[in-house]
Amino acid sequence: MLTISNYVKAKTIEEAYELNQARNSRIKGGMMWMRLGNARVKTLIDLSALGLDKIEETNNVFRIGAMCTLRQLEQCEALREAYGDGIAEAVRHIVGVQFRNQATVGGSIYGRYGFSDVLTALLALDTFVELYNGGTVRLSEFVNRKPDKDILLSVIIRKGKRQFRYQSIRRTKTDFPVIACAVVTGIVHGKESWYISVGARPMKAALLEKHWEIPDDASEEEIEKYASEAASEFTYGTNMRGSADYRRHLTEVLLRREISSILAERR
Repeated sequence: MLTISNYVKAKTIEEAYELNQARNSRIKGGMMWMRLGNARVKTLIDLSALGLDKIEETNNVFRIGAMCTLRQLEQCEALREAYGDGIAEAVRHIVGVQFRNQATVGGSIYGRYGFSDVLTALLALDTFVELYNGGTVRLSEFVNRKPDKDILLSVIIRKGKRQFRYQSIRRTKTDFPVIACAVVTGIVHGKESWYISVGARPMKAALLEKHWEIPDDASEEEIEKYASEAASEFTYGTNMRGSADYRRHLTEVLLRREISSILAERR
């Protein structure tokens, strides 16, 4: 059971940060996972009055506030125009609409959960996180940091002409993924670059960068070789949802499908 002694709706981010430095203080997101835990929280800090619940677009970036819900991600037309159905696909299997109306982007990213579809999807894009004390850092760097008492303010996706695909395999429709894969490609510094993230391995998502020049008319055999090469560079584990070998096989299948889909769109 989760026991909360004090609840504070922070008036400023500075106040929230100071309160959060206490050992038994916690930041309140959507509380979808936190409320299932067994902990005593001295002070629960609510960020909902700080304007962190918007998705803003500029000429160069999308800035997603930490208190934005997964449903906002799913329904954002600007993100759909930029990245197709990939981001919506990454969240639409997460429990149900009621859950996605409450679960926050900040909670999904800051928690760095091994099962996180959101983390897997955003990791493949040119994504940064903005921290109150730690500044702006790449999501790929943040993923591997040890947990601390900083506060995540926003997730920043830098714009670029990139193609994005996301797929996952689940045992049942709303279960955690057995494996999740995202593929992004585009020209970076004059080279064709492919960014591949794999999550629910069952460890947290990891990112791989490849400088492949795959012809648009590549054969199925060629695509399979690329997918196999990438899949082999990730580490997999075994749990109740599947074995390491099964996850390795599924990763290769999903990557092949995603690469094929991207090449088909180019033709």
